[in-house]
Amino acid sequence: MRYLFLTAAFVGTLLSAQEPQTFDRLTFHAAPKPLSASAKTSDWPRILGPQDNCSTSESPLLKAWPESGPKPVWEVVMGEGYTSPVISSDFCVIFHQLEKKETVECLHRETGRRFWIKDYPIEYQDRYGFGGGPRGSPVIAGDVVVTLGVTSMLHAFDLKTGAELWKHDLRKEYNVPQDFFGAGSSPLILDGRVIVNVGGKAKSFDGFEDRNERARKLATKGTSVAAFDLKTGAMKWKVEDEWGASYASPVPSKLHGQTKVLIYAGGESDPAIGGLLCIDPATGSVHDRFAWRDEEYIQSTGSSPVVIPEKNRAFISTVYPKNRPHGGVMVEYDASFKAKEVWHSTKIACHWMTPLYQDGHLYAIDGERENNSRLVCVNADTGAEVWTKNLDWEDAAFATSQGRSKPVRLSILRASMLQADGAVLCLGEIGSLHWLKLTPQGCEEIIRTQLFYALNTWSLPALSHGLLYVHQQAASLDRKSGTRVICYDLRAEK
Repeated sequence: MRYLFLTAAFVGTLLSAQEPQTFDRLTFHAAPKPLSASAKTSDWPRILGPQDNCSTSESPLLKAWPESGPKPVWEVVMGEGYTSPVISSDFCVIFHQLEKKETVECLHRETGRRFWIKDYPIEYQDRYGFGGGPRGSPVIAGDVVVTLGVTSMLHAFDLKTGAELWKHDLRKEYNVPQDFFGAGSSPLILDGRVIVNVGGKAKSFDGFEDRNERARKLATKGTSVAAFDLKTGAMKWKVEDEWGASYASPVPSKLHGQTKVLIYAGGESDPAIGGLLCIDPATGSVHDRFAWRDEEYIQSTGSSPVVIPEKNRAFISTVYPKNRPHGGVMVEYDASFKAKEVWHSTKIACHWMTPLYQDGHLYAIDGERENNSRLVCVNADTGAEVWTKNLDWEDAAFATSQGRSKPVRLSILRASMLQADGAVLCLGEIGSLHWLKLTPQGCEEIIRTQLFYALNTWSLPALSHGLLYVHQQAASLDRKSGTRVICYDLRAEK
């Protein structure tokens, strides 16, 4: 006779996989509409969406709503962080810092109820006064979710149970410096490998005598990029290079019919160094290093590469140095995967948003600061600026909340954008939401609403199964809400 013995750990795993539970930081507003019979749906498992280009095949989506905007489904109070939610099947994963602990939570996508929560203590102080939470968003592949925290802690968890599968302290293992704003790139999971822009250095950063010594250490070779086995965490390969870790995320790319990984690398160094790496994801072999960074010391790179596979091209952009933008460059890869410049332009210098490519044109927010940002359209073949627009409006309601008698002029500022259902969904920097029709002929605003009034709305929203997930990253200026993730119903009936 055979007997089955259940260990306490196994019983705990079973319990954690039960129905999601409500919790004190969750507010449920109303159930979303049912999906229409003709609905096309998709997960949003990575920061740039299912196709790694800020687009989704979701349809039909709501493009008309009352003055109050689309209906909220649920919201969850958040701690500090500059991350986007990710969604796979019924699971929505959020990543933030609560009470000096980096916290990963798995929620039900339609109710906000929680399947599981995991956290671990961190010690991080931002050198520029920004929040102490994570910058890199989670990524999901199959039944595994991977996170890279602000102190370079790399974790893999079971998506359904929250069980920790493996972890790496990259800062200790590979001498990763804090960099300007901590670690901020999101990992890429491809063919069972977790690919990370590590940014390690050959020399330790336990101490240094002056800036020159630090600059020398920052310029040394180390583990710039590494791939870890998704199931075990074992290192599969590494790239030794002096280019550090940027805030852009690695993206897969089809070049000449083969899958490669493009990484816009480059962390803190003096002079600043970095550029576009083209890597074989199976072996870690570096096909090419295309340098694209100004030498000015204080600069960071946050805009991920935009791939145009039908032309074997990729576009990268940086807004630095200040008041003299380095701008963007289009490169083309030959059959040996060597890049050559096609064009470059200072007219499309992106801070952290990743441009959209559609119908032979790039659409992006150009400009480093709020007061010089603008929406631009650039011909992707030539780099010529086609049009530019300052998308702004007068808002009387906000003026009233601030005790002002005259309407306040607001703008999308350094917005983020994603493509869906034949249009562009734009999330403004202070919480406005827009449907836009972007063509080479210009920008048509279909509809606009103000979801909230809050600064630092910097993360790309996620869109999955007709639901929009927005991360409000600062308390509202009208004192009506704090930091939170809100799920909105964008499901259309047909």
